[in-house]
Amino acid sequence: MYLEKLRLNQFKNYSEQEFEFSEKINCFSGRNGSGKTNVLDAIYYLSFCKSYFNPSDQQNIQHGKDFFAIQGVYRKNGTLPDKLSCVQERGQRKKFKCNDKEYDRFADHIGLFPLVMVSPYDRDLINDGSEIRRKLIDSVISQFNRLYLEDLILYNKALAQRNSLLKKIANSSAVSYGSFEIWDRQLVKLGEKILSERETFIRGFLPHFSEYYEMISGRDEEVNLVYESHLQAGNLAGMLIGSFDRDLAAGFTTKGIHKDDLHFTISGYPVKKFGSQGQQKSFVLALRLAQFRYIHQIKGFKPVLLLDDIFDKLDGERVQHIINLVSKNNFGQVFITDTQKERIEDIFRTLDIDRKIFEVEKGEIIRSFVAGKE
Repeated sequence: MYLEKLRLNQFKNYSEQEFEFSEKINCFSGRNGSGKTNVLDAIYYLSFCKSYFNPSDQQNIQHGKDFFAIQGVYRKNGTLPDKLSCVQERGQRKKFKCNDKEYDRFADHIGLFPLVMVSPYDRDLINDGSEIRRKLIDSVISQFNRLYLEDLILYNKALAQRNSLLKKIANSSAVSYGSFEIWDRQLVKLGEKILSERETFIRGFLPHFSEYYEMISGRDEEVNLVYESHLQAGNLAGMLIGSFDRDLAAGFTTKGIHKDDLHFTISGYPVKKFGSQGQQKSFVLALRLAQFRYIHQIKGFKPVLLLDDIFDKLDGERVQHIINLVSKNNFGQVFITDTQKERIEDIFRTLDIDRKIFEVEKGEIIRSFVAGKE
């Protein structure tokens, strides 16, 4: 699978621009703020119906304009092209189409065009709270397991209803637990299914992650991903009853799979506290590359891989490890951004692989050329 063409209209700093891509490596060079990362974000939209960086679609409309449009053409294993489009008008519901058929639910599109993004923001996987790590797990599983995504959507709806009811009656003199039983039954049933899928995923994912960590870091260190859930300690139904008074005081549900976490360790110690900068960088890169391989094995075709501005954050040895990896046949189409065109050319100079390089300035392509097999 690869993205053949991309067209942007009034998207962020792009007024109107068309791209034709290489099936293998596509590089974007330009100063910070030139629009390199905006191209990757547009490609991310085509897979997930949303931005990687900004939760507000309206804010991605170019200043002073009334809408943005993203259009892409994908090729899969010699089949007819798939035409995707995403249009957001100010004050209107976002419209997403595949081959001119509009989706009623964006969730129906997830997983059809799988994608993995590697970004400087990946450091937040280590430094931020548990929510971002749950999103990592959910994002991967949802790209190959439609039932999991459905269960997750239903769980979040039930959780929102329960939390709304908690806030509504928190100051009421007549509080009855019976009002919560319908939501608790859903949280228990769905939560158990979601936990099972997450634990199965981690067991299958861990060997790939460990292998990539050693490849990138060059070290044979014991790395681990430890999944932690309230449900591992007992029955969720009993927990919800036992924590009812606490939930009322807090105004939200304190027990459930929405509080689960994924702990990162090296040699048994938390990466956040004891991992060096190099170890942390290798850790998150290995997570993303393992994500790619895992999806590839299950889907049967290679996701698109986006590498956003990662070279500034890595030493030369790690950069070369990554480029050697993505240049092999194990990976398909790759998109790379960097501030330095010369660095991109130097990195690929010794590799016998086709690539297309785009020089970007103020939301426009000022030059593009094909390089590679000589």
